[in-house]
Amino acid sequence: MEGDFKRKRGNELVRQFEDSLKKQSFVFFELEDYEEIITHYIWQGNFKKGLQAVRQAETQYPFSVEIMLLKARLHYYTEDYDKALEIIEKAENYQPNEAEIFLLRGNILHTREKYDEAVQELNRALMLAEEKDEVLYNLGAIEKTRENYERAIDYFKKALAANPYHENALYDLTFCLEQTGRDDESIGYYKQFIDTDPYSYFAWFNLGIAYTRLEQTEKALEAFEYAVLIEEDFSSAHFNLGNAHMQLGHYREALNAFYQVLKLEGASAEVYNMIGAVYEKMAQYDLGLKYFQKAAKLENLNDQAWYGAGLCMSKLERWYEAVHFFSKALKLDNANPLYWQAIAKADYKVGNLISSLDAYEEAAMLMPEEPQTWLDWSYVYFEQGDLRKAIGTIERGLEENPQDADLMYRLAAYNIADNNYQEAFHSLENALILDFDKHTELLRFFTNLETQKALYKIIEKFRKDHS
Repeated sequence: MEGDFKRKRGNELVRQFEDSLKKQSFVFFELEDYEEIITHYIWQGNFKKGLQAVRQAETQYPFSVEIMLLKARLHYYTEDYDKALEIIEKAENYQPNEAEIFLLRGNILHTREKYDEAVQELNRALMLAEEKDEVLYNLGAIEKTRENYERAIDYFKKALAANPYHENALYDLTFCLEQTGRDDESIGYYKQFIDTDPYSYFAWFNLGIAYTRLEQTEKALEAFEYAVLIEEDFSSAHFNLGNAHMQLGHYREALNAFYQVLKLEGASAEVYNMIGAVYEKMAQYDLGLKYFQKAAKLENLNDQAWYGAGLCMSKLERWYEAVHFFSKALKLDNANPLYWQAIAKADYKVGNLISSLDAYEEAAMLMPEEPQTWLDWSYVYFEQGDLRKAIGTIERGLEENPQDADLMYRLAAYNIADNNYQEAFHSLENALILDFDKHTELLRFFTNLETQKALYKIIEKFRKDHS
């Protein structure tokens, strides 16, 4: 109720001020009223109007330190740092023990990368400030910029002890704990924080982020659910909730979460991409395509949107269109191995053999640790009847992934097809040692019943010998 009253009063003050500008008439405002009007414009990012309000306020209150500091802040936000520092110095002459003076000067020095001087100013502010959370946060922000993450963590924790609802301190603490490999500690910290204040949706949200980084998706999901339960308009929590549902295969729930983000924030290429990806996972490729195209329409340079559209075309076996979309994605990001892998397959399907082989080469170079690239690439040679190159490609893949059973089974299959039975038996034995259960893939590779029977006998003998 009190917040609504203050907001209504603030809006009325701004309306009166703007009305006076239009009519070019003078309206008397109390000093506190001017502070509210100027702050309103700062929050809106309307710095030009904020400076207009400052000029009018100065005619009534020329010696007000509060107005001077708001003016300095406006010049700081418009990157006129010298002017801001000049105004701050003037304010200090009038009120040398005002903490805000040193806090603002410290922020400007931080922005100008004068870190040691900034710390000196902020330490002076810390001694003078009654509410110390913002000063502590800014000290942490400097250490974060300098990549002194341990010191930054200490400051952010102190800031949160002073003000548990300091949103930026929560976010930056999570970041620094991640950088120092202390995600487990962040979970303990947020749990402790939640025990103190179970209705802190920011704490629940950051707990979810920490669980996400540790790949504990179900726990992350639960944390995000609490966050949106407490603050139903928290769009970032809805987005991460949708992502967690998607990872767990809860596609309907994921869609509900992403549609809620659209309702709260409006059209967004990022959210359209996520919705498209969910529909693609649900095998509703036409709907997936629709949302990827919506994303591309909003952001023509969004490579993920073009890639997603290409995936949907691939699943619909509309290969020419898939090539078109993958080409657009690659023009925007030609260092993404997934894009090369996708266009390699599509090119092969439309008969662009040379382009396909070149694309597989690129994909393998960018991501040699991905066995599927080597498997698909070698299969192109196999289908073309070039068994030597098929075998050579798999051998290259095994140099990068010597413990991969799929590659080893495929090497056995190609050697059998090439009548290299001794090499085939050696590869098969190694594959069975690496992962016995995957031998079914080898059996499915051959349609010839006699070959299947022969392989089954060898595999059964291996199983008995090693049981």
